[in-house]
Amino acid sequence: MSLATVTTLPWVEKYRPKTLDDVVNQEEVITSLKNILKTKAVPHMLFAGPPGVGKTATAHAFARDLYGQSYIEDGWFIEINASDERGIQTIREKVKMFARQIPMGGEIGFKILLLDESDQLTDDAQHAFRRVMEQYSATCRFILAANYSNRIIEPIQSRCAVFRFRPLLKKDIIDRIRWIAEQEKLEVDDIALETIYEFSEGDMRRAINTLQAAASISSKIDEKTVYYILGYISRGEIRKILELAMGGNFTQARDELRKLIYVQGLAGSDIVSAIYRELFYLDLSEEDKLELLDLLGEVDYRIAEGGTEEVQLMAFLAQLASKKKRRQT
Repeated sequence: MSLATVTTLPWVEKYRPKTLDDVVNQEEVITSLKNILKTKAVPHMLFAGPPGVGKTATAHAFARDLYGQSYIEDGWFIEINASDERGIQTIREKVKMFARQIPMGGEIGFKILLLDESDQLTDDAQHAFRRVMEQYSATCRFILAANYSNRIIEPIQSRCAVFRFRPLLKKDIIDRIRWIAEQEKLEVDDIALETIYEFSEGDMRRAINTLQAAASISSKIDEKTVYYILGYISRGEIRKILELAMGGNFTQARDELRKLIYVQGLAGSDIVSAIYRELFYLDLSEEDKLELLDLLGEVDYRIAEGGTEEVQLMAFLAQLASKKKRRQT
């Protein structure tokens, strides 16, 4: 791969783990895979876990450690995404065509096919895939990556060694994002890192993409930059609206709310989500917070059902103000 190609790669690809040792926070899985590499007795495998925790990256790293750097170019490994082509035709054509070819040369007598998003396959396609697994197990090993293992039929699960990937910890994601920022010579403050983690919801891929998008604006990344890239409301903006309402300044609170809806073009559901995140930090009793959360859920439902966003959100702010007023009296 040329230097020009590397510099233009998406960062999720550029910083994809190259070996099993590079995979983040999946020690139990990695230890088991290393033991398999020692014996070269590779079973069919099912990698199960939430998005962005390293299932696909681990499959590639495993193949690279097994076959060498040219594992794809030499025809030892192929990746097929089942979410793009989830029907039986994909199994009959692409999967079967690759699996039936006998590998030439090398000390490993089989190839590896990674079926990503395999839980998206239809039932008919899964039953066809089971037959392919049985028929071509001598020349091909299959790795299935799935977000929801319960959507994989039992006959396939029983033929696979199941590896469960756990969600990534906050420290793991922040450390990785900070390291990538250092490689790219970016300045990212701690609050921005916290914000990236919060909105990634444990998905490393989403966190890295957010960092790259923020870097396209500035090499100095702060909380405001991250919120702008994500199209979300900063905590400062939503806090200001809530405090204005609690202080009885409805006209000003309405004006600020209208800016978010009509000037910035934010959806009512996004504003509801921002209020939800900030509500826990307001100077209100726990009982009041519980009642407001219940009301916020009702507002969210009404907006989803077609209610006027400004009216519904102002009704919530009115309730917030009344809670504060009653507490003062």
